[in-house]
Amino acid sequence: MPRVLFLLSGSISCYKACHAISRLVQAKIEVQTVCTAGALRFIGPATLEGLTGRAPFTDLWAQGRAMDHIELARWADLAVLCPATANTLNRLAAGLADDPVGALFLAWELKKKPWWAAPAMNSAMLAHPATQASIQKLTTMGVRMLPGEAGALACGEIGAGRLMEPDTLVTHVLAELGPKIA
Repeated sequence: MPRVLFLLSGSISCYKACHAISRLVQAKIEVQTVCTAGALRFIGPATLEGLTGRAPFTDLWAQGRAMDHIELARWADLAVLCPATANTLNRLAAGLADDPVGALFLAWELKKKPWWAAPAMNSAMLAHPATQASIQKLTTMGVRMLPGEAGALACGEIGAGRLMEPDTLVTHVLAELGPKIA
């Protein structure tokens, strides 16, 4: 059975990520969620555990979880950072590992297994030179940036930065893991 690490960072679009997680589990994929503190302001651990049957990894320092970032990096076939906020993309590009997402990123073997990011943020944040530099740096490292969409944003503006639709994301994941699903 294929295994996906589904990493969430703090964005209103976490609700869309939950739809994608549910669809992946329905497709018989093992999903382990990992959350930044910001993600937990938008979606609760009980929701993620209910969707996956697994408690989310949320704290590097929780008792009994000290090596989860290493073990989960070995366990998973694919990592999907969704939603990928400007803050999280910039932190990953800088190599910061003070939360579960950053620690997993540094423990992940980018040359052996895919790590994907699905950006979701305000258009100005997406266009900012710091964010664009981080996206370029992460892409050079081997991270696959999934295309976002233009449209209505949570702030009320219309523009780029909208998270790709959950069903589209699921289609990409199923295509990547196809041989392992059979």
